[in-house]
Amino acid sequence: MAKIAFIGAGSFGFTRTIVKDLLSYPLLADSEIVLMDIHKGRLDMAKKSCQKIVDAGKYPAKVKATTNRQEALKGADAVLITILCGNTDIWQHDILIPAKYGVDINVGDTRGPAGIFRALRTIPTMLDICKDMEKLCPEAIMLNYTNPMAMLCHAMQRKSFINVTGLCHSVQGTAEMLADWLKIPRNEIDYTCAGINHLAWYTQYTHKGKDMYPALKKLVKTDKEIYNKEQVRNEMFLALNSYVTESSGHNSEYNWWFRKRKDLIEKYCTNGTNWNPGHHAYILNEYRKREDNWEEEFEKWIKSPDWKDKTKVAEKLKRSHEYASAIINAYAGGDLFRFNGNVPNTNLITNLPQGCCVEVPVLASRKKLQPIHVGALPLPVVPITSLSATNEMMAVEGCFCGDAELVYQSIANDPLTASVLSLAEIRKMVAEMFKQNKEYLPHFKKINL
Repeated sequence: MAKIAFIGAGSFGFTRTIVKDLLSYPLLADSEIVLMDIHKGRLDMAKKSCQKIVDAGKYPAKVKATTNRQEALKGADAVLITILCGNTDIWQHDILIPAKYGVDINVGDTRGPAGIFRALRTIPTMLDICKDMEKLCPEAIMLNYTNPMAMLCHAMQRKSFINVTGLCHSVQGTAEMLADWLKIPRNEIDYTCAGINHLAWYTQYTHKGKDMYPALKKLVKTDKEIYNKEQVRNEMFLALNSYVTESSGHNSEYNWWFRKRKDLIEKYCTNGTNWNPGHHAYILNEYRKREDNWEEEFEKWIKSPDWKDKTKVAEKLKRSHEYASAIINAYAGGDLFRFNGNVPNTNLITNLPQGCCVEVPVLASRKKLQPIHVGALPLPVVPITSLSATNEMMAVEGCFCGDAELVYQSIANDPLTASVLSLAEIRKMVAEMFKQNKEYLPHFKKINL
């Protein structure tokens, strides 16, 4: 019987998805699922949801819930992390302060000023989880889904021996999206994808041995509907000749090209996935609604009449395309599984900084994760990818040392920020962000900016 712990189990959609995936594997069907969250109400909701899945599938699994992290981790074989350090009232300033200075951020959970301050607040908690795992389940695998993915994984991989990798569904999601555009069965596509989280690139994308990039480029150039599905990413593809994994909404804020002027935002930042529509007050209000409406969503799901229909139940229990369950199954001794994960760059990508966190193919097997050597990325994508990786390393080092100057230097080199502000303006903005976050950054003892 495997013990699988969820830290931050109150993430309603994610937890129930991974649990139903896990139990679909015979090797994991009798698992002990232990849910942990600091929010008692969300934790109770997660337990009821998972028990509903266990009962519907007639699985021999057991579901437990606790607010005690050490209890959840003790003896675990696998640990999944989906935490958020602070609610909207805390992280809203990651977006609002840069906006005041003219840096228009769309999502703000990955890199740049918003992603970096989210990392500064989150890294200490992630390292505490690693310390608990070192004592209570040292051989367990940790699968991290919390953002900012690369900075958190880089911090943990530098400071802990725990076998940790980070997962993002954008790699398989984008591969499937491109197959659909090209009208090719998803299961017939082969690809190699490498880079850093949210800035990984398909260095090969083939169908039955044929390079599909020429057909994709023609489609993007000539089909307005396809072009508009991912405006930013398609512009990047036409310019750089490699397709990037993460959505247009996210990627619009990772570079110099699309968000530095209002007219560019209006031209390019309207079509594609993960756009936060309207002004920042609207965006933040939408997030607050999510925080307030989880009970209503849960009640609707658990009381759905679909649970009385065998066909619909089978559909509800169908495995998703998330990687986590297949990785845990392989780690427990099941079939080998190849996925894209976030790991240290030990010469896996030869033209990115050594030691940075890269997203590359990884082979999961019994008690082992084996990253696969990729080689060099195509030169056109190296400047933006290498710069972002370096900035992430600087931010993490700044967090370790409590060095506000190093954090400032990381943000000063952020492409979007630098395309809008002078160095003096960036320093002023970062100082204001530190002041706003002072309560949540006790590891920064002295801030002189």
